[in-house]
Amino acid sequence: MTFRTDLPVSRERLLSLVPAFEGRRLVVAGDFVLDRFVYGHPKRVSREAPVLILRFWKEESLPGGAGNAAANVRSLKGVPLPVGVLGDEESGHAMREILRGRGIDTAGLLLSRDYRTSTKTRILGGGPHSIKQQIVRYDREEPLAPDSPVKASLLRLLRKSADGAHGAILSDYGYGSVSPAAVSPLREELSAGGAITVDSRHSLPAYAGVDAATPNEEELEESTGETLGDSVEKLGAAGSALRRKMGCRTLLVTRGSRGMALFDGEIPPVLLPVHGTDQVADVTGAGDTVLATFSLALAAGASPLEAALLANFAGGVVVMKMGTATVTPDELREAIHSDRALLPP
Repeated sequence: MTFRTDLPVSRERLLSLVPAFEGRRLVVAGDFVLDRFVYGHPKRVSREAPVLILRFWKEESLPGGAGNAAANVRSLKGVPLPVGVLGDEESGHAMREILRGRGIDTAGLLLSRDYRTSTKTRILGGGPHSIKQQIVRYDREEPLAPDSPVKASLLRLLRKSADGAHGAILSDYGYGSVSPAAVSPLREELSAGGAITVDSRHSLPAYAGVDAATPNEEELEESTGETLGDSVEKLGAAGSALRRKMGCRTLLVTRGSRGMALFDGEIPPVLLPVHGTDQVADVTGAGDTVLATFSLALAAGASPLEAALLANFAGGVVVMKMGTATVTPDELREAIHSDRALLPP
């Protein structure tokens, strides 16, 4: 398969789309994950075992998963409409307060005593004046039961939130808050032309009928049963096959330091080199930023290629930040202005 290399998109066109993000209403349905970061400074090695001992410095909690997608929609001046379930416990309440603090309406986030909020805790260490390195991560994961009565309530909230919205994001990390059953009610309630974009860890082919999907290469491999390696030919065949299987117009495959691959039903496939440097600070949550920016751009009237370029720029910005990060319109504009690799002079 041959990928096109020309990008018939002007810098001016991309810059004109950024202010159009403001006020676009996007349903963000899925698994809301609390990302906890515990930082410490090296103290000594334990005398009892070869274990590094850290002196506690600080701890912070940030919205991850669908929460990070919602946070990025908000930071880009869109209006996220979260729909999901949280545990009626400390982590769940913390997530709601964090989102509210960012000006995000949390009415669509249910609290359940039968569910524990998925929480990912990262331990980072480093000197007081150096970049902190992640040492270990531990996850607390208890998927929502398949027969949970909460699921019926989630579908009702989904319909309510989608009424008049300009598009929707489905963020499926496999914890049970969202499923392919969400596609039909969204399609019925969204404004005419509203696009549904999905990012699913393990169930992409089941989301038939969405408008777009944003898998990474590992998820593409799992969905197609094809090991890609460094083969561009295998990437092209797998991406085209998954797009046809899902019946969606667009597939945007994120490839880490190798950029992205766009499969769109109306143009030949496109390889997008990574924006910026491949020497990154932290990739935590970068896929959520890509998902949010791509979806918001579509809602603002961008073509899939234009949306993919904007998402590529946004991803290049957040990987230079530590932790689960967001991108702002000013940062996105600066990335577009400074680019000398992707866009024509």
